[in-house]
Amino acid sequence: MSENTPQTEPGASSAKGVAIGVVVLLVILVVLYALTDRLTPASSRGVVSAQVVQIAPRVSGEITAVHVEDDAVVAAGDPLFSIDTRPYELAVRRAEANLEQAVQNIDASSASLVAAQAAVTQARTALENTRAEAERTFRLEERGIASPAQGDQARASVAQAEAGLESAQANLDSARAQLGSGGADNPAITAAEAQLEQAQYDLASTTVTAPHLGVVTNVTLSEGQFVGAGNPALTFIDAEAAWITVDLRENQLQGIDPGDPARLLFDAVPGRIFEGRVQSIAWGIAPGRNEQGGLVVNQPANRWFEPARRIPVRIELDGGMEAWPRAVRVGGKVHAVVFADGDTSGPIAYLARGIQRLRSWASYLH
Repeated sequence: MSENTPQTEPGASSAKGVAIGVVVLLVILVVLYALTDRLTPASSRGVVSAQVVQIAPRVSGEITAVHVEDDAVVAAGDPLFSIDTRPYELAVRRAEANLEQAVQNIDASSASLVAAQAAVTQARTALENTRAEAERTFRLEERGIASPAQGDQARASVAQAEAGLESAQANLDSARAQLGSGGADNPAITAAEAQLEQAQYDLASTTVTAPHLGVVTNVTLSEGQFVGAGNPALTFIDAEAAWITVDLRENQLQGIDPGDPARLLFDAVPGRIFEGRVQSIAWGIAPGRNEQGGLVVNQPANRWFEPARRIPVRIELDGGMEAWPRAVRVGGKVHAVVFADGDTSGPIAYLARGIQRLRSWASYLH
C-alpha cells in the first residue's frame, strides 16, 4: 500500500513555497502602497511657483533708458526703465500756465499754489506705493511668511506716508486760503489744479520702478522702443512670495488639511531635504470639457480606466523666504511628501522618510 502512495518531489514543494512567498510579498507591497498613499501621499511632480508680474508703464512713450540687465535682482523702488519725459514736462508747464491764468483773473499769485500742488502729488504717489507694499506685507504676515516686526514696520511706513500727505494737503489748503474768498472755491482754479495734478502724476510715472524685492527676467527692452500705457514691458518675479505647487490625486487628499507638515526635495539642491507645510488645497480645476452651441460636448470614453484627476496643493517652506535655497528657480522640479493628519512619527511616516532620503541621494545622479 505504501508503494502506491504518490510521493511529493522536493522540487515541486520548493516551487510551491516560492510561489506562496511571492504572493505574500505582493500582498504586503500592495498594503504598504495603499497605506503610504493615504498616510504619506507623495509626488515628484511638484513645481516651484512664485508671483510673476508683467510690469507695464502707466504712460506711453519712447524708452530713453533701461536701468536693469536681464535676471537682475532689484529692490523696492529701484528704477527699471524710463520713458521720454519731454511730452509730460510740456503738459506740466501747460497746466501750470493754465493755473496761473486762472489765479491772475482774481489778482493773486499762483507760485505758492503750484509748489503746494506738486508736493501733494508727490506725497499721494508715495502713499499709494507704500500702501501697496504694506498690503502685500500684511498678507505675508497673516500666513507666517513675514515676521511681526516686518508688519509693524509696514504699518509705521503707511502712517508716515499718510502724515506726509496730510501735511502737504494742509500746505495746499493754506495756499488756497491766501487767494482770498474769490479763489478758494473758484471752479476755474479747481479745474486747473486737477489738470496740474494729473500732469504731475503722468510725469512722475515716466520712470517705472520695482514694486518690491524681486528679479527681472526676459528683459528685451532697448532705447528708442515705444511702449504703450498698460502694455507689458518686462517680467518681474517676486522674491518674497514663493511656494511649491504639488498635484495630488483626489484619493490622496482624504487626510490632508492646511497646516499638515511636508518634506521637500528640490532637484536644484540634491541631497538636502527641507521642511514645509500645506498652505491650501485648490477648490477646483478645469476638467477640459468643451461647449458648442451653448451645450456641453460629450466626451466619449475610449479607455478602460480614466486617468485620475489631480488637484493642486500649495506648500510653503518653513522659515519663509529666508529659508529658500538660492539655487532654486521658478518652475524647478520638487519631490514632496505630505504627512496626512500631521503624523510624522508613525512607522509609515518613517518609511516615507527613508524612501525620500534614498531619493535625495539618487538625485545627485539624475
